[in-house]
Amino acid sequence: MTDPGIWFGVRVIAFAATVPLLLWRPVDRWGRHLTVTVRASPPSEDSVNRLVTAIDRALRAGWPLVRTGCLTRGITMYRFLTRAGVPVSLHLGAGLVDNRFAAHCWVERHGQPVREPHDPRTIFTSMHVITPDSAAGAA
Repeated sequence: MTDPGIWFGVRVIAFAATVPLLLWRPVDRWGRHLTVTVRASPPSEDSVNRLVTAIDRALRAGWPLVRTGCLTRGITMYRFLTRAGVPVSLHLGAGLVDNRFAAHCWVERHGQPVREPHDPRTIFTSMHVITPDSAAGAA
């Protein structure tokens, strides 16, 4: 896979701008709307890194049309990585930050968070996990 390119960035921004509409649906139905696997075999490690970088750049470039925050990033990252055939899971977690309730959304690949500044699992407990397998079962 080569550099995803400008049209990929446009598609990421267009999808990310619609993420608030998804939030009106029950969380147990998100998987069937997000999981679209197109590629039969996962791309190379370098291709995955380029995809993650391109998604993060597009999300930053899409502001103010695209909301900032972990939900938009996590949902968008999950959508485009699963579409590329990358086996990932979307985690919605809760925990305490400075003795106050907090929530966070992140994507994991091979059991590790994808480009998070800090490992969210040290603070947040996964309350709901979406995987391509769970999404298929919900359809």
